[in-house]
Amino acid sequence: MSFFDRLKQGLQKTRDSFVGGVDNILNGYATISDELYEDLEETMILGDMGVHATEEILEKLKEEVKEGHVRDPKDCRDLLKKDIREVMQVPEDAYAFEETKSIVTLIGVNGVGKTTSVGKLAGIYKAQGKKVLIASADTFRAAANEQLQVWAERAGVDIISAPQGTDPGSVIYDAASAAKARDIDILLCDTAGRLHNKKNLMEELGKLDRILTRVYPEALRENWIVLDAATGQNALAQAREFGDIANLTGIVLTKMDGTAKGGIAVAIQSELKVPVKFIGVGEQIEDLQRFDPDAFVEALFQ
Repeated sequence: MSFFDRLKQGLQKTRDSFVGGVDNILNGYATISDELYEDLEETMILGDMGVHATEEILEKLKEEVKEGHVRDPKDCRDLLKKDIREVMQVPEDAYAFEETKSIVTLIGVNGVGKTTSVGKLAGIYKAQGKKVLIASADTFRAAANEQLQVWAERAGVDIISAPQGTDPGSVIYDAASAAKARDIDILLCDTAGRLHNKKNLMEELGKLDRILTRVYPEALRENWIVLDAATGQNALAQAREFGDIANLTGIVLTKMDGTAKGGIAVAIQSELKVPVKFIGVGEQIEDLQRFDPDAFVEALFQ
């Protein structure tokens, strides 16, 4: 099964609830009216697209309907699809880090799939011929090292780790030093899952950031928040909180398979202006791939 097919399968519940609702509205009206727009707004917000993205998309739709003298509500479907695709576009330099020495730090709350994502990313970039190193800086969670060690062995990459309870700053220091000395292409840093309202853990992120800057200032820096798509608007709240602490440059959206809250991908990108860079639809390495907005919208609306 291709990744597009897995994505399409993973978006089934979102498609049924969101796109199914949109189609029912467009097929249920004879003319385009304020009531139709209100029903679309409600369906989009309930589909976890969020108020900001919904307003942005509907304003664009209204302009296009007016300028194009569109009369048939069914003709709004392709316009809506196009407008969502435009909101989801990723900046041209989103993957510039792949072309230079870089450090990618993954952050987020407990249980969203950070460690698994680090392992999968290591496999992806190793398969591309890049020199990859993993920093296992989650020294709080029992068995975090062991879990990441399995992924590192599977990917065939080295890992820098330390016993549970070790200061994660020392792991980051050693990993950044090693990455610099070994001419590593991409250093992937796993961090402890932290609740976004726990001040001391959030402050630790700032400390790790300062260590990386001091040890390896010339490396291009990326900070990605890993979000569980199934949590819907809560994922957006987490991203906002982490964005206050770290300079977020990307999002890894996990567990897209089996959730009806796939619209959150649109909400996050529209509201935070932080691009979704990778999307996950399963447990295997190949189930995490670069985010393709065109494929995403196509899979959603099919």
